[in-house]
Amino acid sequence: MLSMQLYDWNKLEQEQLNPRVARKVIHGANMTIARLEIRKGAVVPAHSHVHEQIATVEKGAMKFLIEGGEQIVRAGQSIAIPPHVPHGVEALEDSVVVDVFSPAREDWIRGDDAYLRG
Repeated sequence: MLSMQLYDWNKLEQEQLNPRVARKVIHGANMTIARLEIRKGAVVPAHSHVHEQIATVEKGAMKFLIEGGEQIVRAGQSIAIPPHVPHGVEALEDSVVVDVFSPAREDWIRGDDAYLRG
């Protein structure tokens, strides 16, 4: 029998990664979900990872730079990023983004996420 775990986003610890990006995160056995508060003008530099990622903008607007192109993603929209594809992001407005990754972000668990802390 598997046990379920309830999480309350309002009670999860928020980690301030840099002055413009804060996140709350839940790691499962096979996936990671994160809720990020990103201030206008914040930039996540181009990076890639082994994880499939789906980013959903709950509030605001984000510009994703992927494979030489750009895609604006607004509140209520999601973008799917395949594994190993270089991508970067710029916040066009104060935004809230929910990112889902598979497999789980072992690099985040280890604290190996310097690209977000710059």
